[in-house]
Amino acid sequence: MLLGRIGVWSVGLTHGDRGEAREAAAELEALGYGTLWLGGTPGHNPQADLASAAEVLAVTGRVVVGTACLSIWAHPPDRLAAAYEALSAADRARLVTGLAVSHAPFTAHYRQPLTAMRRYLDALDAIGTGPPPSARLIGAHRPRMTQLAAARTAGTQPYLVDTSYTVRARALLGAGPLLAPVQTVVPLTDPVAARAAARTVLAPYLTLPNLTRTWLDSGFTEADLQHGGSDRLVDRLVAWGDTERIATHVTNHLRAGADHVAVHVVTEHPRAFPRAAWRVLASLLPTT
Repeated sequence: MLLGRIGVWSVGLTHGDRGEAREAAAELEALGYGTLWLGGTPGHNPQADLASAAEVLAVTGRVVVGTACLSIWAHPPDRLAAAYEALSAADRARLVTGLAVSHAPFTAHYRQPLTAMRRYLDALDAIGTGPPPSARLIGAHRPRMTQLAAARTAGTQPYLVDTSYTVRARALLGAGPLLAPVQTVVPLTDPVAARAAARTVLAPYLTLPNLTRTWLDSGFTEADLQHGGSDRLVDRLVAWGDTERIATHVTNHLRAGADHVAVHVVTEHPRAFPRAAWRVLASLLPTT
């Protein structure tokens, strides 16, 4: 399944106005983006299994559609397999199912995440009618989860990582598995306003061990995680500025070893559709 070089990650495609979501999906396909990622927010990832994906698949004909990412605690493997099997063969051919263990504060069931993910994949394999390994990704950040993704799925989609992480993940994955990080984008040129908007995105994650340990591995310090995140942390995790600067930040992930980058454009209202920004970025980024 060819994801293209650049995709769009959007909470609006999952949780926004359904009519506008369908219009936006059709336009994004026409703009040449390779994959549309149905984004979520901490603790509130898509709860209707593959219903949102089916809507987007119905109004597009070429673009790959990905869930990013379904919590394994909220989506039992038998239910996921049944929803996947209910799709047409043509729709399944364009669907990537992103899976994740979420974070401990967001689920009472959270325990032994690596073991839980391994057992979840075992259950999908045993059922046999769910997404095959070639159509699964894991929202992995830590090394052992990344290695599990390389062994049992098509690859990984990490969130809020810098290019030094991309280099490390590429080395762990090897040459074959997909590496498709999400790059958060703030299309503002004023440093104060841009960093303030970026910090609203970072805020829910600054105490979550999966991410904070990953950032520390990238050379950040505990001080960088305080007071909403240092300017250094913000500037390396979030692409902000004019469109040329943002495009360079995005393509740096490709140079560092990513196969695909999912662009998450931050808006004042998270469920909105930043269609003007998507159009400009499509003209600057290597979407194919």
